[in-house]
Amino acid sequence: MVNQPGIIKAKTATLNEEHCQSYCTASETNNETNVNADRLNRDCFCKTFDREKFTAILNSDELNQDLLLTHPQLFSNTAVFISPDQLDFMRKLITAVEEVVALPSYRHHVSTQSCVNALYDPGTSGVFMGYDFHVSSEGPKIIEINTNAGGAFLNSTLIKAQTACCAADDSLSFAPGNIDERIIAMFLHEWSLQRKSQRLHRIAIVDKAPQQQFLYPEFKMAQRLFVQHGIETIIAAPEELTYKEGQLFYKNIVIDLVYNRLTDFLLTELSHQHLFDAYHAGAVVLTPSPRHYALYADKRNLTILSDEVALKQLGAKQQQIDILTRGIPKTEKVTAVNAQELWQNRKHLFFKPAAGFGSRAAYRGDKLTKGVWENIQQGQYVAQALIIPSERAVLVGDTEHIALKMDIRAYVYEGDIQLLAARLYQGQTTNFRTEGGGFAPVYITDN
Repeated sequence: MVNQPGIIKAKTATLNEEHCQSYCTASETNNETNVNADRLNRDCFCKTFDREKFTAILNSDELNQDLLLTHPQLFSNTAVFISPDQLDFMRKLITAVEEVVALPSYRHHVSTQSCVNALYDPGTSGVFMGYDFHVSSEGPKIIEINTNAGGAFLNSTLIKAQTACCAADDSLSFAPGNIDERIIAMFLHEWSLQRKSQRLHRIAIVDKAPQQQFLYPEFKMAQRLFVQHGIETIIAAPEELTYKEGQLFYKNIVIDLVYNRLTDFLLTELSHQHLFDAYHAGAVVLTPSPRHYALYADKRNLTILSDEVALKQLGAKQQQIDILTRGIPKTEKVTAVNAQELWQNRKHLFFKPAAGFGSRAAYRGDKLTKGVWENIQQGQYVAQALIIPSERAVLVGDTEHIALKMDIRAYVYEGDIQLLAARLYQGQTTNFRTEGGGFAPVYITDN
């Protein structure tokens, strides 16, 4: 297989019990050079996460020294495998989404259903677009798209603390060795799209009560990276920002670019007014923005992207339509007209709020109660065909073999996958509370 951008060779495995405790039944039963991704996910019990090395990386900058203690289920000990064909289809699917989103007819449709805050187009592309996949027996399926997908900085560090898997000597890791440079280049490109050749001096990473956020350690990682590249960086709550005299200020410091981690995606809350005013006036580069959310992450968009008739009406090409309808589960809005039919078919559906995030207020249809169903009908929900996630076998402790559900997150910028990461979990949705679960690196097998 020829190396592609964003993919580098994994190190040849060395069975060192101190650094790579190998419990891999696949290596014992399979003598083939090329290994199958499904079989590895089922049978390989290698522990590839070198926790000592990870801690050393953080400690080298006196950063997040107790992360593995405060977030014990944030990282899994193992890796996840996908095939080249699965990766290829993910890329084609992302490309098809990007091409349809670029259609003037699609953008007009989005504008008709969007909040007024999303109508302003700043001309930027939006950093860290997150495409979340379940890998089904029919191939990868996009279950949702997010505009401020968390975890990229964590996973770029996680991949640096991996030992090789004994069963996958010739596997490829989707983790570019220059990932830090690619991240910096992405932010600088966002800046140049709005500010041309001006110099970027200062970034603010903004979230509600940032120090209380579960992924606050990631904010510190981002801050460290930006500072290392000569960009002053602060972490702030939105109410600490003031728009005055045509500039956005943190205290008495001018902010050039805001890396937006808020879950008020449209900036409608009162405490976000100064940030929105500065963004709308073009006084600050905000990424991702309300416009990016409206174009990509509003879950009502999935009802268009999964509908052949709607796509044809928008002028999408047949090749795009074929890819999208194959790779995005059929999704429709919950309305008074179709409510009874959806209730009857609920066991095959997953219900999500149109403006939801982090799996909040999302329900598998077979778990619905009558009371919850009444609430769903009153809110803006979509019903998506249920795609059962695939599984990854892991070793908990030294002897217990368990199977965890998994999804794959592609961190994307302007249609290009920059990083892949898996999330392993038990229960209805990703939760980072499962023993043996958490983020895991993604390896591409030879077949």
